[in-house]
Amino acid sequence: MSYSIEQEFANGMNIESLQKYCLSFPLKALFLLTMIFSTVAHSQEEQYYFYHGRNYGSESIFNPLALIINGGFGILQYDNRTRNLFEIRYKNGFNNVIANLSHPVRSINEFGWKNFLGNEIYPGSLKKKNAQYWPNYQNHLIGGGMSYVAVKEWYRYHNYSHPTLLALGTIAVYHFLNEIVENNAFEGINVDPIADVYVFNPLSIVLFSIDGVQKFFSQTLNMADWSTQPTYNPSARTIENQGQNFSIKYKLPFSERLSYFYYWGLTGLSGLSYETESGEYFSLGAGLRAKELVSTEEQTNARKLTVTLTWNVGFFYDRDNSLLASVLFSGISNYKFHINVYPGIISFGRFSPGFFCALGEQGRFVSGFSVNFFPLGLATRLR
Repeated sequence: MSYSIEQEFANGMNIESLQKYCLSFPLKALFLLTMIFSTVAHSQEEQYYFYHGRNYGSESIFNPLALIINGGFGILQYDNRTRNLFEIRYKNGFNNVIANLSHPVRSINEFGWKNFLGNEIYPGSLKKKNAQYWPNYQNHLIGGGMSYVAVKEWYRYHNYSHPTLLALGTIAVYHFLNEIVENNAFEGINVDPIADVYVFNPLSIVLFSIDGVQKFFSQTLNMADWSTQPTYNPSARTIENQGQNFSIKYKLPFSERLSYFYYWGLTGLSGLSYETESGEYFSLGAGLRAKELVSTEEQTNARKLTVTLTWNVGFFYDRDNSLLASVLFSGISNYKFHINVYPGIISFGRFSPGFFCALGEQGRFVSGFSVNFFPLGLATRLR
């Protein structure tokens, strides 16, 4: 028997029916619109906007599993989150996220519709404690949309059948893992996954299924995925050097060499990029980064999180928008000093690994290496 909103209105819609419709409509609409845009795209000459199969730099390590790892565990970069993968309450996080997604209207009623819309959906306040919408727009809408196109292009470049469906599945896994890890041990009302899963994640895919949007972010803003090289430390059972980051470089009209530069993820750095005669770029940015994820302690019946901030400075070197090296300094207690050297800089014959090194807690260094044919490298902490 088919379900329709018209039938429910005719019979008198109740809360459970509204919840059912709220759950089903965005996902049905997303699938339909994505298929329409994909059909239109296939009728045109297919282009590669964000993935080109380069064997050097950050693009060489981009693949579906690396995307899931960097995006799913990126929140563990906060100073007050453990990097130990076996201390995360996956089952509890899964159950609580599902509970809130299964009853979105009830959860929002508890949180308050005004708070939900003004904190999560649109800029109802410029105060940091109420600006949960900021990462929703930056990371979920823009970053998530770009990631969807990039991973779809990865599947297409490597001759997989049904790249659109594979990309949708990859993005769904990455986003859901992110929500589980972020929720962790919390039990109760959590509206953050409702905004992410039912609003911004679907919108990101629909938005970036439009060819003009892809062209604008790829060719005008030169947007790129500059994620780090995730590694695993088997002795400490920790994930290291993970994180999803993006960059844009917008050509300044008064200069042939300079571009406005912006780099973001859990950080936000603004600055300038200088293009050399060989087509390589050196970029310098400064700004703020998230230090800790903390409760606002405003809600007694629902979870509301904000971040503490600290300073951050970064230097970047890239070729063809594929990041080759980065050096960052910040006020966080973990990874105060952080270097990434990607494949393509150091070579041993035909083998070109990537490396990272960071100054961690208690003055201890952590370092590791990665390879472009496996999504997870190895790391160790140096005494």
